[in-house]
Amino acid sequence: MAVWALGINHTTAPLDLRGRFAFAIDQIAPTLHALRDSVGSRIGRAPEAAILSTCNRTEIYCAGAQHDIDSTVEWLAQSGGVNAGLLRSHSYMLQDAGVARHAFRVASGLDSMVLGEAQILGQLKDAVRVADEAGALGTTLNQLFQRSFAVAKEVRTSTEIGAHSISMSAAAVRLAGQLFEDLTKVKVLFVGAGEMIELAATHFAAKSPKAIAIANRTLERGEKLASRFGGEVMRLADLPSRLHEFDVVVSSTASQLPIIGLGAVERALKARKHRPMFMVDLAVPRDIEQEVKALEDVYLYTVDDLAHVVQAGHANRQAAVAQAEAIIDAGVQSFVHWLDQRHVVPLIQQLNSQADEWRAAELARARKLLARGEDVDAVLEALSRGLTQKMLHGAMAELRAGDAESRQRASAAIEHFFLRKER
Repeated sequence: MAVWALGINHTTAPLDLRGRFAFAIDQIAPTLHALRDSVGSRIGRAPEAAILSTCNRTEIYCAGAQHDIDSTVEWLAQSGGVNAGLLRSHSYMLQDAGVARHAFRVASGLDSMVLGEAQILGQLKDAVRVADEAGALGTTLNQLFQRSFAVAKEVRTSTEIGAHSISMSAAAVRLAGQLFEDLTKVKVLFVGAGEMIELAATHFAAKSPKAIAIANRTLERGEKLASRFGGEVMRLADLPSRLHEFDVVVSSTASQLPIIGLGAVERALKARKHRPMFMVDLAVPRDIEQEVKALEDVYLYTVDDLAHVVQAGHANRQAAVAQAEAIIDAGVQSFVHWLDQRHVVPLIQQLNSQADEWRAAELARARKLLARGEDVDAVLEALSRGLTQKMLHGAMAELRAGDAESRQRASAAIEHFFLRKER
């Protein structure tokens, strides 16, 4: 069985390119079906597949009878509307042990923008669940991911990889605190109601801002989150007319197009008499138009802009990284050994089936002899001789047939398998 992976992340591709390949969780199942149909048409059978898509990465994991990175690249490039060569230049392409090492590092937080962050593990588990529900997950990828979860757990319990980590949300609060002297006097608007917004709201709420509001497409979900922080909820449609009320805007939705445009922000600034606005766009693709960053009184940060902040304290965790890598090495070796064994499983099954047929045939023959009143010892002797002859027939035939070279190879194999001395 062959395993391969294709991915882009925050270290290999700019934000706008990553945005072309961002899949919302409800898009994953149909996307997996399209991927498997496309690659399967090339290799003859639909591969196992899973897609991990977050603000920092999009990764495709596949398993099949043979590697087919090329078809996977072509399919992903077409789905994002870019040239396959461009995608290749910003991608990493992995096979077998390389896939396992990467998956284990991702699950353990070693490949994240925030070293040791735990959110990625939950996102990976969601990706596996969706792939399983879509019928795209088979034995091989299931083993890969279950082992990645086990390795991640060991890394977290045996090392301090997550100690002192600074989350994206904490970084946003830190930057806001540098712009506004007193965060208790600011009004904060959160656009969206997903996990990223929930984390951000939790960090900002700890600073007791003057007001909190949640703008979401679905009011029910927005109300549930707003009630946790004593905030109000508003419709996305009301966003342009109320944007000027807020000093801090944090957005993270699954929209494929920006929902906060340059014109809306310009009008908000005019209504605010150009008092500064702090804006954080945690979405991929962007929620806030890129041109907003050029406005004089707006401080706009994307997930990539926050990278420098979250790397603070990175050096303090390097010793833990070394420990984590050792745990991952052991996990990779174990997975590769399991993968190698998968190649001989069909042969083992065939051997067991053949042996069962011989045993059943000899037992049936013995029962008939016993039913006719034959001597028990004679029947047992015939039974053992019959089994032995069936087991050795193929080996004997190889020793007698073919040319001298073939007989020599057969002789060496037979000696190895049948004439080994007990130790």
